[in-house]
Amino acid sequence: MQPAVKSPENKLIGLEGLRFLTAIAILVFHYRHFTFVADKPVDLVMVRLPLYGWLQPFYDFGVFGVWVFWCISGFIFFWKYRNAISGRAIGGWQFFTLRFSRLYPLHLVMLLLVALLQSIYFNLRGCFFVYPNNGLSHFLAQLFMASEWGFTPGYSFDGPIWSVSVEVLVYLLFFLMLRATRSWLLNAVIVAGCMAAVFSNVGGQVINCLALFYAGGLAAIVRRAVDASPPFRRGIDVCAWLAVLVVMPLVIYVARDQLDGFDLPLFVIGTPILLFCLSREIRLPRVVQAAIAAAGNMTYSSYLLHFPLQLAIVLCFAAAGRPVPVYDGALFAVYLLTVLLLSYVTFRFFEAPAQDFIRSAFRPSREPLRRASSA
Repeated sequence: MQPAVKSPENKLIGLEGLRFLTAIAILVFHYRHFTFVADKPVDLVMVRLPLYGWLQPFYDFGVFGVWVFWCISGFIFFWKYRNAISGRAIGGWQFFTLRFSRLYPLHLVMLLLVALLQSIYFNLRGCFFVYPNNGLSHFLAQLFMASEWGFTPGYSFDGPIWSVSVEVLVYLLFFLMLRATRSWLLNAVIVAGCMAAVFSNVGGQVINCLALFYAGGLAAIVRRAVDASPPFRRGIDVCAWLAVLVVMPLVIYVARDQLDGFDLPLFVIGTPILLFCLSREIRLPRVVQAAIAAAGNMTYSSYLLHFPLQLAIVLCFAAAGRPVPVYDGALFAVYLLTVLLLSYVTFRFFEAPAQDFIRSAFRPSREPLRRASSA
C-alpha cells in the first residue's frame, strides 16, 4: 500500500465520501419505485424490503439526502469559487460554462431516454411510471432545467432532476451576490431570512435550498478561517465533533416526538457542522483517496441514471409477463450495482469528455477551462 499523501490544498475527501453515502441513501429510498403502478405504490410492505433492518434509515429518511446535497454544494461552491468570483477571476460566461458543461449533457440524454421509455410504458399500461406529468409543457420546462421554477407544477420525466432545477436558480443568486460582496454576513442574513420565511409558512423548495446552500457556504468560510489559525484549530475541531456526535443526537432523541416541522432547522444547523468536521484535511493512502474521489464523481450520474434504469427494469419484467420481485435481494443487488457501474462508466466516458469538449469550445480566450470534477 502506498504511503499517505499530503496535498498542499484540502481535497475535501470527507465531503466526497459523505456525498457518495448520501447518493446511496437516495438510491435505497427510491427502491420502492419497483412497487409503483402509475404514480402510487401498490401493496408496499416496507419491512419486507431487502435488508430493511440494516438500511431502515435510508429506506425511511433517504429523501432528506437532497437537503444534504444542497448543503454540500454550498460548501464546495464557496470553497472553490468565493474568492475567484468576488475577485473577478471568474466571469459570468465562464461560470455559466462550468455549470452548463457539468449538468446539462447528461440531463439532456436522460430526458430523451426517459421520454422514450415512458412512451413505451404508457402504451403497455395506459399510464406513466412514477412521475405522471409528461406532456409537452413539462418537456420544455425540463429542456431548460426549469421544471421546479413554478411554471409547470408536478414531477415529470426523470423526476429527480427537480432538485437540480432548484439549485440552478441558487447558482445564479450565488454568482450575483458574490459580485456585490463576499462578506460572511450575507450568508447569515440569507439563512436567517429563509428560516423566518419557513416559520411564517412561506417556505418552498427554493427557500429550503437557499438556506442549506448558504449554511454550507458559511461552514466553508469558517473552515478557511479556522485553518488559517493553527493555535485554535484543534480546539474548534474537537468542539465541532462533540456537537455532531453528542449534542445533535441528544437533541434529536429528547425532542423526537416534537420534530415535525423542525426538520429543516435541524438540517440547517447540523449539516454545516458535520461538513466543517469532514472538511479538515484527511491523510489517506493515494489509492483510497482516488477511490473516494471517484465515488464522489459518480453521484450526479447515479442521481440521474437510477430512475431510467428502474423504468427499463420494469419494462423488461412487463415484456416477460412477470411481476417485479421487489422483495428479492437479488433484484436489490442488481439494481444498486448496475447503477454504480453505469455511473462510473458514464462519468468517465461521457460526462468528463463532454465537460472538456464544451469548456474548450466555449472558452472566450486561449486560457483553458479546468475540469471541475464533480463540482
